[in-house]
Amino acid sequence: MRRAAAFLGIVITLSPAFAGEPLSVREYEERCASYYSHLYGVSPALVRAIIQVESAWQPGVVSSKGAMGLMQLMPSTARSLNVKNPFDPEQNVDAGVRHLKQLLESYGGDVNLTLAAYNAGSGAVARSAGIPHYAETQNYVRRITNLYYGGFDFSSTGASRDPVKVQRDARGVLYISNTD
Repeated sequence: MRRAAAFLGIVITLSPAFAGEPLSVREYEERCASYYSHLYGVSPALVRAIIQVESAWQPGVVSSKGAMGLMQLMPSTARSLNVKNPFDPEQNVDAGVRHLKQLLESYGGDVNLTLAAYNAGSGAVARSAGIPHYAETQNYVRRITNLYYGGFDFSSTGASRDPVKVQRDARGVLYISNTD
């Protein structure tokens, strides 16, 4: 059973998982991201990074290309995922995380290719045999991986950095680097 809650004049439908205590809009949206991330087995940090870059947690935003809501679903993607109201944070995040999960599975868990496909489409990734050479897509992948792996969105400061890589050598020594 769902119940409706109103925030700032916006009516939001709540699943039983969100019933109980009053939440701010941001708390509600973050709880949606966490709930659906766990439901579909996708990293909550990755979902939060995508929402931050896609919409800056603004559920009513529409891109110049027509993408809508927190996870910036294109109309065709929203329809294919049975979204009735792409501006409803719960419907948008539910569908966005399902779409992200499908992409992660399609690309064998490769986060960079998944993000490129989320931004530019699977066709562009296939034609490029990797991350497309579009500046927008490369910047998009960089911004999200910086948030996801390092917790920083360097694009807001104008700097451009590669994601931090953490690995251990054969002796167990830890190496942390943002260069190849």
